[in-house]
Amino acid sequence: MGDNLMHQSVSLLHVKDPLFKRMGASRLARFAIDDQRRMKIVEIGGAQELLNMLGSARDERTQKEALKALSALSKSDEAVKALHNGGAISVIKSTPDTFEDAEIGAYKSNLLKRFQDLRYDISS
Repeated sequence: MGDNLMHQSVSLLHVKDPLFKRMGASRLARFAIDDQRRMKIVEIGGAQELLNMLGSARDERTQKEALKALSALSKSDEAVKALHNGGAISVIKSTPDTFEDAEIGAYKSNLLKRFQDLRYDISS
């Protein structure tokens, strides 16, 4: 899984169609298997694009894919720092909870707990 595929996956996050956004996020979640790849995703703008995707998502499936990919990135302390600097906490908190898909709440809770574990203030 080379850099080119990572770049293409981030490019999919720019497309207006939510299906392509979900495909890009899903790929990034699969690429984020070690700290080196997670940081590569952050460096090429994937983390910020995932936050943008989450903030603008109008449907639950798109929100869930964005949260899933952000969760995969959050396994790296450095990626969490980059997410925090990108305003992740407010974006994650502003994502509405849903009764239809409990995974969204679980991803949100786990991400916020990860920020808390690393001593970031999540009260705002």
